[in-house]
Formats: sequence, C-alpha cells, structure tokens
Amino acid sequence: MVPPILATSDASAQRRDALLDAAARCFARAGFHRTTMQEVAQEAGMSPGNLYRYYPSKDALVAGLTGRDRAALAEDFARLQTAEGNFLENFRELGRKHLEYEPREKARLCVEIWAEAGRNPAIAALNAEFDREMDGHFVNLFEAAKARGDIHPSVDTRAAASIIGKLGDGLFVRRAMAADFDARREIDEVFTVVAALLSGAISFPKAKD
Repeated sequence: MVPPILATSDASAQRRDALLDAAARCFARAGFHRTTMQEVAQEAGMSPGNLYRYYPSKDALVAGLTGRDRAALAEDFARLQTAEGNFLENFRELGRKHLEYEPREKARLCVEIWAEAGRNPAIAALNAEFDREMDGHFVNLFEAAKARGDIHPSVDTRAAASIIGKLGDGLFVRRAMAADFDARREIDEVFTVVAALLSGAISFPKAKD
C-alpha cells in the first residue's frame, strides 16, 4: 500500500509541492520506470536522503501527485457548480483549462501514470479511486444542472459521466502522444457530442437485469 501523506507545516507543504513538481517533470520527460529517486532529488535541488524523508518511493510520489490533482479538480467542480452564465460554455471552459491551457507535459504525465497502473496494483488502486471520484463530480454537476434546467431532464447522469470521462481520457492521450493534436478543434468536436448528450438527443439502452 502507498503510505498516507500526513498533515505538515506550511514550509514542509511547500517542500512537498516542490518535490511533486520535480517528479512530474522527470516522469513526463523520461517516463516513470526510467526515472530514479536520485534524479527527482537532483531535479528538486535536494539530497536523496531528504527526498526519502518526504516521499519514500516513486509510488508515494504518484500518490502525492494524484492527491494534489484530486483536490484541484474538486475546487474546479465546486466553482462550476455555482458559476453564472451558460452551463455548457462554462463546462467547455473547464475542458479547455485541462486540455489546452495547462502544459502538455501534464497530459504526458497522466499517460505515464495510466501505463504504470497496468502493472502496479498500488498505482492501479489510486487510478481507480481517481476515476470513481471524477464520476462522482460529473454526476453531482449534472444533477445540479438538471435541477436548474440547464440540461435535459431525461439525461442519465451516470451514463453521461461515464461517456464524458472516456472522451476526456481520449483527448488526454491525443494531447500527450499526437504531434498533430489541435486542442481547440478537437475539444470543440468532443463538446459537440457532449452538448448533444446533455440535450437528451442521445439515449442509452437500459441495462438488462
């Protein structure tokens, strides 16, 4: 199991963040397996011994990175819940934030973590929990939007969350891997499908008992 990250002082929290930033750069640049703890320490300007005080393994670094992303996404969804204006445009802007405005290295880091999840049970568990939390954010967001009349009342919010999560994953892979990735065009293409889905124009077969 990946050890939990304990509450720390502000200075220690800043040091942890700096180490996570260094690990993210290393993983995105060289890959998870090729990166060593010594390289992360060097990237952060710290001795390996000090690095191990904060993060005893690469798995622990991934746990820190995913935990930080989960907290940031929770804030994004909370803001979106109460944002004024057109719901679909606000939702599209959230997609652009993560798939266009943020550095491309972030997408490469996500792909590295997904690849490691295929062979490392601890990382797979972190990834599964992240996906469950994302589904929950989408469902809560869409249920609130239905209550306000921003999306069609017939929308199956759990199915919509599942489909949109898969579409988002595909865009992350495209952004990480494809030299011809066109963020604005491809995000707009996906959101054309998302708009149809949330308007009730796409229906799903009922699950069989």
